[in-house]
Amino acid sequence: MYRLIIVDDEPLVQVGVRSMLNWNRLDIEVVGTASNGRIALDLIEEKRPDIVITDIKMPVIDGLELVRLCREKYGDLDPHFIFLTSYEEFQLARQAIIYGVSDYLVKVELSPSMLEEAVTRVIADISKKRAEQTIKRSTENSFRDKFFIRLLNNLFETEEQFSLQSRELGLTFDYGAYTCCTGLLCSSDTDSMPYDRQLSVFGSSISMIGELAEKYAPAYCIALDMRHFAVIFCGDVGDKEPSEILSSINDAVFKYYKVSFTCGIGTREKHPLAIGESYRSARMALVRTDSEHPILCFDSLPSDRHTHSSFNMSIFKDSLTKAFEEYDPTELSKIIDSLCALFSEHPNGYVQALDAASNILYLAISLLPDGEDLISGLFRDHPDGYRSLYRQKNVEQIVKWLSYFGKSMGAVFDERRSDHKNHIVSNVKKYISEHICEKLVLDKVAAAFGISPNYLSQLFGRYSDLGFSEYVNSCKIKKSKELLATDSYKVYEVADMLGYESSFYFSKVFKKVEGISPTDYLNLPRT
Repeated sequence: MYRLIIVDDEPLVQVGVRSMLNWNRLDIEVVGTASNGRIALDLIEEKRPDIVITDIKMPVIDGLELVRLCREKYGDLDPHFIFLTSYEEFQLARQAIIYGVSDYLVKVELSPSMLEEAVTRVIADISKKRAEQTIKRSTENSFRDKFFIRLLNNLFETEEQFSLQSRELGLTFDYGAYTCCTGLLCSSDTDSMPYDRQLSVFGSSISMIGELAEKYAPAYCIALDMRHFAVIFCGDVGDKEPSEILSSINDAVFKYYKVSFTCGIGTREKHPLAIGESYRSARMALVRTDSEHPILCFDSLPSDRHTHSSFNMSIFKDSLTKAFEEYDPTELSKIIDSLCALFSEHPNGYVQALDAASNILYLAISLLPDGEDLISGLFRDHPDGYRSLYRQKNVEQIVKWLSYFGKSMGAVFDERRSDHKNHIVSNVKKYISEHICEKLVLDKVAAAFGISPNYLSQLFGRYSDLGFSEYVNSCKIKKSKELLATDSYKVYEVADMLGYESSFYFSKVFKKVEGISPTDYLNLPRT
């Protein structure tokens, strides 16, 4: 249901608007009325309405100022405004368009049908913008998850690639130290719950772990699968040790969700690209936890041969990247076959085999667009779904599980390969359009999507009429023509606005694309 506030300094107008429509039929609840902009501002803060119908001229704070203050505080999404105006205020109503007001209606002409049409348009706009925001957040979260999976598993090819992606995602790594922890959620209460309910409970638990961790120090929390998570503490965590912090968080999560966790705490590293080493040592600690010691630090473990219990996936870095980026069943099969052969030769390496299999599982869940749902579907006939991996009691059983995973995933890769590649190109083109005023180079855009520059170049060559650079230039020149046509900008100003290093280079690209210089284009007769 949508929430509505009516603002007017005339009580009769408030009553008239409120009674003019059957708001329930439109799925709208009138949550309050106000007689001036100051009262309305407080009411908006309290009720957080979706729609505000307001007069323009009011005492204390008028309608225009009300919109301006809301835009500064809440941004462009909420609330959506419909202005009520009189004839003499019509110019003010036009000015309101600057602030993104959805509609304006003349009071003396206002009828139920006019009001309903305006409200219906606003509801449609709200639905559209919220859908766009949901898609945007989903895409951003997908890129973020892929970034952290690469970081935890040492899958970045260069420090430059790491820096580009972290900047693009707005992630900060300028701290002096990093400690990675990894944990496993457990709850007897959830065992009998439907799968979607388990997802909700465990997802909420991981979100809470992340929120609480950030209260102690800058931290990033990553869901590895439905029950596994990692937390990266950045910088100092104050007077408390990480084990104390995690113990407090464990108590709080159990209090709210009846979910607890075991957790391994890794080594403290100085460089962000060494977070993978901290994560690896955290996994070693995690496998040694039990009911008496649910939280263990790697540094507290005995330095014997059993300590080295994790499997270093970085040796498969290039192959894994290629397999998941390109939906390559052949490459994935090579990795799985190699691992199965390796572990079959070492039947005593149970912990290492389980660690390797679980890491490939995390990579698949996080790197594939619908990884959780996809892999759940592949293992729907197994007890505990894909988590049946943790039921395997020896290396032979893990090898069998891993082999099934590889064959099933390979079949999916075969089905999706072409569509997936085309989808990447479509998303990159959308990204170029949204960042057209920035300097768009192959390395930066590839980093934003978590793929290699060479692969992105190959995709454009196969799934686009133009190569990457040619496509970027064509989009920029198209935008430059729109800007030049307004007669508001000089050639050098347009060049600067679109991220060109000089007006000379811009003119050179313009002529290559259009066949004439920007100056000659400006002199063409306009129709």
